[in-house]
Amino acid sequence: MTALDERPHTDEQNGDEQNGEEQSHDEQMLIEQFESLAKAAMREAEGLRLEFIDGKMGAKAVPDGLHETIIMWLVRQCLQHHPSLDLHTGQGLKIETYRKGRARPDGTLAPIGHFVQAGEWAEPDGVLMTVEVTSHDYDTNQRDRVEKPRAYAESGIPVYLLIDRDADEVTVYSEPVEGTYQDRHTAAFGKSIELPAPVGFTLDTETLRSWKAARESDG
Repeated sequence: MTALDERPHTDEQNGDEQNGEEQSHDEQMLIEQFESLAKAAMREAEGLRLEFIDGKMGAKAVPDGLHETIIMWLVRQCLQHHPSLDLHTGQGLKIETYRKGRARPDGTLAPIGHFVQAGEWAEPDGVLMTVEVTSHDYDTNQRDRVEKPRAYAESGIPVYLLIDRDADEVTVYSEPVEGTYQDRHTAAFGKSIELPAPVGFTLDTETLRSWKAARESDG
């Protein structure tokens, strides 16, 4: 049996422990306040989706028609290659180290029935891939290209797929290690890109290129 450490704690140690407990309590209170606010926002304003990442609250832009069309296209791609998986849209996830953040990915790939017991904010365990499609708002660069890759990697999500409408390219992040994706591949719209295991299929993005061209010609 391992003996307990009965050495008296110094005042400095006691102070550090107390500060740590207070900080943890404050963080939990902040998360609970955010969750209450996010729930109220969804009731009061249709389409308003709040997230809490890197200690900051933000609102996801209301998706336009092309954004939703891309998501539905990807749902069909995932279903075609993996009938046993669902690409969920709008499921909230607990993210980051110690699950201090809250995100609503545009898409969350998981086995059928995976979220049956989940509440509004589910644990990321068992999630195979998260997806974000950029919107034309002011904080897209910071949120989708910087904060989300870090947050999803910290959560241990194997694959993060970013469909970047500003850059006309698709980026696949994989192999999360100690809060960082070790592998990153980018392909222009119209090219094919591999979604590595556990997703495991090649995504042909020619459809994205043609939709982009059609939208620009109409504009």
